[in-house]
Amino acid sequence: QLQACGGGLVQAGGSLRLACAASGPSLSGYVMGWFRQSPGAEREFVASIGWNLANTYYADSAKGRFTISRDYAKITGYLQMNSLRPADTAVYYCAVRFGTTVSIGKSSAFSYWGQGTLVTVSS
Repeated sequence: QLQACGGGLVQAGGSLRLACAASGPSLSGYVMGWFRQSPGAEREFVASIGWNLANTYYADSAKGRFTISRDYAKITGYLQMNSLRPADTAVYYCAVRFGTTVSIGKSSAFSYWGQGTLVTVSS
């Protein structure tokens, strides 16, 4: 199971840090991804990280503003979001899939999903 938290209301230009805690002994051999979905839109890939090597991959919209990381021992992934914009408003989901390739951003490739956490950025 994945438990996402850390969403909230923030003004444009502000920051939030999302966390995704996984139950179970380890995510070794998995990739964790973050996705987001705003009303009426498809689920959109944001970033991913390989659990073993902490190699990362970002959507263009996230590059330079968001940082994905993980705490291997705590089995928790993070998404640090800076310079937030109203367009970043969405429900953010974490997900995992088995494998090591981080550049696969298709939501259908991910097997396990968290419940989502709402991020609202006001202008």
